[in-house]
Amino acid sequence: MEPAVVLITGISAAGKSTVAQRLAESIPDSVHIRGDLFRKMIVRGRHEMGMPPTPEAVAQLRLRYRLAAATADGYFRAGFTAVLQDVVLGEYLTEMIELIDARPLLVVALVPSPDAVAARERGRNKTAYGDDGYGLAELDAELRERTPKLGLWLDTSAQTVDETVAEILARAWTEGRVD
Repeated sequence: MEPAVVLITGISAAGKSTVAQRLAESIPDSVHIRGDLFRKMIVRGRHEMGMPPTPEAVAQLRLRYRLAAATADGYFRAGFTAVLQDVVLGEYLTEMIELIDARPLLVVALVPSPDAVAARERGRNKTAYGDDGYGLAELDAELRERTPKLGLWLDTSAQTVDETVAEILARAWTEGRVD
């Protein structure tokens, strides 16, 4: 398996962090880059994404994506497979693909059903959606209706983490390539 940058996207609670970590653990000479860490690095002056997002929040989101892409490229140039995971939806997916110079670039979208996401959300220590599930339907629609269908899209609703990782390993280096 040749080194690559693997971009894993999906909505919050889709399983990106867990799958990305397990995938990186399955590949020799690999790193796991958590895009959200670049957002968390802003100590003061952080603008969170909302509906509608403020111009400042969009600028910080794009900064986060640029930093994550540069980090993935740096690790790739050093001989690592960089597994980069973040919420990259809508028009931002095309932008992120353009920001990453490394090739091969593999895109994997985790697309479990909204019911599966809600169940996973209930089992997490952190909260992405309100008790009423506010935001889940909107993010799911952004993914399914407005995100370009690039790379490998996986309905992981009924899969275990290991099954998802096995499918990524079996299919992403061919079906997930974007150039």
